[in-house]
Amino acid sequence: MAFPDRIERTIEIAHPPAKVWAALTTAEGLSAWFGNEAAIDLRQGGTAWMKWDGGHTADMRVERVEEPTVFGFTWRMAELSEDDPRRTYVEFTLEPVGTGTRLTVVETGFAQLADEVYRKEYDGHTEGWARELGELVDYLDAAA
Repeated sequence: MAFPDRIERTIEIAHPPAKVWAALTTAEGLSAWFGNEAAIDLRQGGTAWMKWDGGHTADMRVERVEEPTVFGFTWRMAELSEDDPRRTYVEFTLEPVGTGTRLTVVETGFAQLADEVYRKEYDGHTEGWARELGELVDYLDAAA
């Protein structure tokens, strides 16, 4: 049986696309809702990173920037070694709806993993996106 390779979440946010875009694509925005510290070189091929309290880090490569509608990056999965070349691809799509934004996040690339790593990564990222998108909304609402 083939494993699911895709996690997709769509939420509607009561803030305009420009505000959501800034939260997704700036160091200030990312460090306010996603990590505790962040840096980003917002251009295709640029690097980005996030750090969390407790020592977890995520190194990313910016793959797609179509301001203000599409932002995509690749990142290493935590269960794989630092030198493992496999990555998942995360893409945010922003669509204006009324006075707000419909935000869709899609993460793909899980099917490349061995069984023992797949379940932990897929389940962890599925739970993680639900939590992180809630934190994004909380951040945007508090900054309003």
